[in-house]
Amino acid sequence: MTTLVFGHKSPDTDATGSALIWAWYLNATGFSAEARVLGTPNTEAAFVLKRWGFETPALLTEIAAGQPCVIVDTNNPAELPEGINSADIRAIIDHHALIGGLKTKGPIEITIRPLACTATLLHQLMGHVAETAPEAIKGLILSCILSDTLEFRSPTTTPVDRALAEKLAADLGIEIPAYAAEMFAAKSDVSHFSDAALLRMDSKEYNVDGVEFRVSVLETTSPATVLSRKESLMASMLDVAREDGADQVLLFVIDILNEEATLLVPNDLTKQVAEKSFGATVTGDTVVLPGIMSRKKQIIPALKV
Repeated sequence: MTTLVFGHKSPDTDATGSALIWAWYLNATGFSAEARVLGTPNTEAAFVLKRWGFETPALLTEIAAGQPCVIVDTNNPAELPEGINSADIRAIIDHHALIGGLKTKGPIEITIRPLACTATLLHQLMGHVAETAPEAIKGLILSCILSDTLEFRSPTTTPVDRALAEKLAADLGIEIPAYAAEMFAAKSDVSHFSDAALLRMDSKEYNVDGVEFRVSVLETTSPATVLSRKESLMASMLDVAREDGADQVLLFVIDILNEEATLLVPNDLTKQVAEKSFGATVTGDTVVLPGIMSRKKQIIPALKV
């Protein structure tokens, strides 16, 4: 039976690319595997797929009982398909904190390492087989690393991630600054997305002291483009929170080049979160948080209500 490989909902470059990378590896080592996505990949991921010659993997909204699968780039049941605990989970490969809640039919392989990018971890696990990977797979790995590290600007970046990216870029004849600029330009082009789509585009659900948050980030080289829509975005937060069963949407607009985040502050709860979590002084409907680049390392661990 074919094993399905997939990442989290609201698929970014790492979730989308890692599913394809691991499906390639399984097929290369004698197994039958196919990549899937749990939503529409964001604009950067779509650019990367086209650049390296991949079709967007088929959409998976629910999973059949007993379906063999490998989960990459998440271990959070809230970010996975309906019925995931009835599936036959064969492995989890991730670089996020352990959430808990997944159930398996037997012992499985779980690999979680403190790296910036799941694709870096996949490269490690592939061992010598990684050297036989086609250029397209190497291009995906490079793209995932540059995306998740924001071209090494993110505090999640490790020497391992950077060294692998530089090696792959050299092998592929890619100039990292120029290619990363293309990726980030694609990520920043959000003009045709609705407010609700933007709020869900790169979003994860977290409970903080009993309060359900949808924590959304938009990484961009043009924050002014997003912030010009702040009134409508803040109005849409109410609908998105209600539809998704959250108490509040938190939107952090990450300025890649200036290495800071702007948090939209639509109400007193968000103001309280900003002040308690980041020591910020809030005087309006936005607040700038210098140096804040990573949801995983800087935003989620700091959240207080």
